[in-house]
Amino acid sequence: MHRLRTFITARRTSWIVLVGALVAAGAIFAAGTGNEEGTLPGVGLPDSAESAQAAAAAEQLPGSDSTVALLVFSRDGETLSDSDSEAVSAAATALTDFSAEGFVPPPAFSDDGTTALVTVPLDKLSEAGEQAERADEIRAEANADLPSGLTALLSGPEGFAVDIAAVFEGADFTLLITTVIVVAALLLITYRSPWLWLVPLIVVGTADGLAGIVAARVAALAGIQLDASVTGILSVLVFGAGTNYALLLIARYRDELRLVEDRREAMSRALRGAGPAIIASGSTVVLALLTLVFAELQGNRALGIACATGVVIAMIFALVVLPAALVLFGRGLFWPYIPRFGTEGSAERGVWHKLGVLVSKKPVVVAILGAVVLGALSLGVPQIKIGLSQTESFTQVPEAVQGQDIIAEAFPAGSGSPASVIANSEYADEVAQAAEGVAGVDSVRIGESTDTITQITVVLDDAAETEASFAAIEALRSELSSIDGADALVGGLDAQALDVERAQQADQDLVIPLILGLVFIVLVLLLRSLLAPILLLLTVVASFFASLGASWFLFETVFGFPAIDTNVVLFAFLFLVALGVDYNIFLVTRAREEAVEHGTRAGMIRALSSTGGVITSAGILLAAVFAVLGVLPLITLTQIGIIVCIGVLLDTLLVRTVIVPSLAFIAGEKFWWPGRVISVGAEVRSRPNSASHDGGAKHAAAAQVADSQGSGSHAIEDHRAKHSVDR
Repeated sequence: MHRLRTFITARRTSWIVLVGALVAAGAIFAAGTGNEEGTLPGVGLPDSAESAQAAAAAEQLPGSDSTVALLVFSRDGETLSDSDSEAVSAAATALTDFSAEGFVPPPAFSDDGTTALVTVPLDKLSEAGEQAERADEIRAEANADLPSGLTALLSGPEGFAVDIAAVFEGADFTLLITTVIVVAALLLITYRSPWLWLVPLIVVGTADGLAGIVAARVAALAGIQLDASVTGILSVLVFGAGTNYALLLIARYRDELRLVEDRREAMSRALRGAGPAIIASGSTVVLALLTLVFAELQGNRALGIACATGVVIAMIFALVVLPAALVLFGRGLFWPYIPRFGTEGSAERGVWHKLGVLVSKKPVVVAILGAVVLGALSLGVPQIKIGLSQTESFTQVPEAVQGQDIIAEAFPAGSGSPASVIANSEYADEVAQAAEGVAGVDSVRIGESTDTITQITVVLDDAAETEASFAAIEALRSELSSIDGADALVGGLDAQALDVERAQQADQDLVIPLILGLVFIVLVLLLRSLLAPILLLLTVVASFFASLGASWFLFETVFGFPAIDTNVVLFAFLFLVALGVDYNIFLVTRAREEAVEHGTRAGMIRALSSTGGVITSAGILLAAVFAVLGVLPLITLTQIGIIVCIGVLLDTLLVRTVIVPSLAFIAGEKFWWPGRVISVGAEVRSRPNSASHDGGAKHAAAAQVADSQGSGSHAIEDHRAKHSVDR
């Protein structure tokens, strides 16, 4: 590893690193992702799901390559007049040019006379831009020459597809610009330098661009195409993790510059000190993400593969490209706060040192208070509601949702999203008759057919993706499965949503234990301890529940969200446990390093002193970056961003700052059980001449300062005695 560090930081070879990285980046950017533009989030159900089987069977039917647009005509709840009805009929005739079948069925009017519904069969389009252009033309044609006050809204499958595409139109650019602005501002505040922030920002920004391309290529090898929601989370994660690693490395580099005259040697030592922690934390995140490859839902697998690839690239750039870039510049890069050779840092006289000493005096009280805070924030978890319907998925209400709401009020609520039953043709009548007798079914109609299978459309009483509609789907499946030989399959929007909910629960039950197990193993190998990993994992899990409870309170009272989407809990747990453990790794690995010389108690105080500022900055930055997901009008991403934001802040400001140190102080040397840290300094400080616990703490702190000053002075004198080197 010494040769690798030298190669990255040496005067002659650091240029080779940068040129090689530039050439490789150019080649990757030139190759591109290979993905189609405008890819939308897919369902990704396994082939074994009944709704997926129904959809596959339906492809054999005539018109399987078509979709439907629903035009909803209304006058804001008022009864339609005769002239309104004539205008609707005329509009239906005018829409014939768009129909895949060459005609449009007559309008359907609600019983209360307030709403008219026109169904337009359409050919499926694979390109999002063409689909949006056609939707605009349909809207314009439907609204042309309508009486004043009468409006037509585009809804149904086509309307939702277009509106979801609009949500992600330009999303990558908006998300990227917002993320860059947030990261740049926080780096500028952190470093208080007019140009230092540019180096990590450029390096991490390049890593983000490459991550999107490489992740798409890797996912393609697994037969998965990334959609806009996955690439959005990927970008946020790479920026957040990459900047965190940069902050940790630069902070260690700054410390070494005070003790080493040659900046290249200082960077090599910084890599030796910070590199293992970065590799350990990044590997933990990667392993946690890769647990998603065992998920049933393709969307979960896509996120795991893409984000794991992105974190690997972020680590490579932080440990290879960033050091090579930083050593090109002299100490003036840190101006106006230049770390001069021979000066002492102020960590042990700062707020973090004082906080560590304060916590060490009453660790039991601090641990109890921390547990009370986390427990209080977790009280909202039992009240959480899981599951958002398609109409509830947007922070801004699109036209398709407005139209669906009007349909649900004026017609049977399930009219806009009927269930689709596929059965053997010879049993079609029997299946239809059985479906009519199922509770929650409004109407049944036999549709398209082949020699072998027939499609039966079933309209439900209740609105799509509600508990009542799910119950009706389950009852329908139970009833139809009892018809021997019919081989009836129940599909459609509600059936699909029900299958997704069940698959998501199965993924959650599988992946969460895998994440906990992998993180625990990494911590055991890293710390060579059993007790410390258990305590660290418990604190991170506790902060997850606290962030979930606090977020639910905000969702209900501030944002008015009706529920948490089905995949939010799994994704939030994944990011919070993996990223939350990062900060504990940064702190505890430094504490173990310090404990070898100073003992566990003093080592934890010194670790908190030296890492407090950088970890706090990293946590605030990561929280802000995830909060950027809220710029997209999709509730799922907003919820993930808020939960992770709150959780990271809790991990940074409460768990890592006071709870973990207090647990280490309570456990003492047993914190590293069954291993142990052999410390000569600790043995000296533990002699029975200490007057009291507080007095011992003061002597220990004084000894720490003396030790650090002494070692620093010796190091400075040794370097001054040597020949001059390049600064």
